[in-house]
Amino acid sequence: MFSHSLASSTVMWEPQVKHFQHSFRLLRFDTRGHGKSEAPEGPYTFQILADDVLALLDSLEIDKVHFVGLSMGGMIGQELALRHPDRLLSLTLSDTSARTPPEAIKVWEQRIEQVKREGLKPLLEGTMERWFTEPFRKRRPAIYEAIEAQFLKTPVAGYIGCVQAIMRLDNLEKLTSIRTPTLILVGEEDPGTPVSVAEEIHKRIKGSRMAIIPNSRHLPNVEQAERWNRELETFLDGLTR
Repeated sequence: MFSHSLASSTVMWEPQVKHFQHSFRLLRFDTRGHGKSEAPEGPYTFQILADDVLALLDSLEIDKVHFVGLSMGGMIGQELALRHPDRLLSLTLSDTSARTPPEAIKVWEQRIEQVKREGLKPLLEGTMERWFTEPFRKRRPAIYEAIEAQFLKTPVAGYIGCVQAIMRLDNLEKLTSIRTPTLILVGEEDPGTPVSVAEEIHKRIKGSRMAIIPNSRHLPNVEQAERWNRELETFLDGLTR
């Protein structure tokens, strides 16, 4: 089950669908306020977003999943592992954080006010710079174009609602209670959730594995899909043998 980043959608998991579709049953979904999901006024919380996941699984009569979350998706994954570990076979946390520091909260507050005034378009360039390295942006492959287009389509209410959940994120010290088999992945050049943040998570989740994906920023599953997929595949193979 794949859970996407803020201001994206199922589109960002295309490289994983191509790679894993013959060996696993795959489930992608658009988080509340994103893609083709409804975008009610917020604020949202990670409890609400995790409950959405559980409702989806229940409606599809799926008992347990290997949950893979990137950025905001990883935050949803943490909530599931902390409150509903019985629904997880494993947890993969890619380019995510477990705590939003005070200085970041101020930045998010400024973005909310800007988005209310001007929409998401003014944030596009800076976001793409954080998500992808310059050589990848210059190449502009088809998936880059699709992710960029999806960012611009994200409803303002959905973006703000999810940001309000991120602003209240405070899981770091709770992570020591997670016993779900966990893989932590991070782009070597990720400026938003850097390697040091991934290492903090890795230290607290007993028995977790961690891998750094070179030559990538915040979306290494797209930018270095082959390497990212290989790390996830090795982890899952070790659990399913």
